[in-house]
Amino acid sequence: MGVNSASPEMIEKVLGILPQQSPFRYVDEITELDDSHIIGRYRFKEDEFFYKGHFPGNPVTPGVILIETMAQIAIVAQGLYILMLENQKIELTTLFTECEIEFNAPVMPGDLVTVYGEKIYNRRNKLKAKARLELEDGRIAAEGTLAGVGVKL
Repeated sequence: MGVNSASPEMIEKVLGILPQQSPFRYVDEITELDDSHIIGRYRFKEDEFFYKGHFPGNPVTPGVILIETMAQIAIVAQGLYILMLENQKIELTTLFTECEIEFNAPVMPGDLVTVYGEKIYNRRNKLKAKARLELEDGRIAAEGTLAGVGVKL
């Protein structure tokens, strides 16, 4: 684990400034956060907009949505916290730059997932992290690496 563990107030501040909002926000809570790792959760609602077409009668969470969930927690939320630690004014939006993710198990409507993110590096406003998305029963649904860069829009 890293240092500079986030207080509950700091975690709430990070959640409050996440740029993604409903219906495209996939972070319900952050349970651990410091300068090197993050743990967050999201429960996929049965009426998420994408289930109507993916797949009718047999809905499964799309892989791109799982990647987005991992990125919102392991890159965006973690990156915002790191910027706060550096006393930087939050003027950046994180844009996704790369990923290498393997999928191992389907995520179904109603599933609660936990994302574990571990910083690989943070330099020149680019954060790269290892990420793992687990189901409630401990099965790993997806894992790999993600990166994003903070830019002014």
